[in-house]
Amino acid sequence: MYETIAHVPDPSLARVLIAALQAHGFHPMEGGEGGLPGVTDPFFGKGIPIRVPDDEAADCRVLAEDLLKQMLKR
Repeated sequence: MYETIAHVPDPSLARVLIAALQAHGFHPMEGGEGGLPGVTDPFFGKGIPIRVPDDEAADCRVLAEDLLKQMLKR
């Protein structure tokens, strides 16, 4: 099973975050796996969900939050 660890507001940012998580050895679900690429949540507008396997979620969430903070500091 997969767990959502973050919601990213921008499709480009989501792709960069997924690549960064993969570079650190995590296995995030890519856009074509289990949803339409670039489609945000139509009901709540939370952004693009970033999903990882349940057993990686705790460690990956910490890294993803830190990376997102750095990326959004522009």
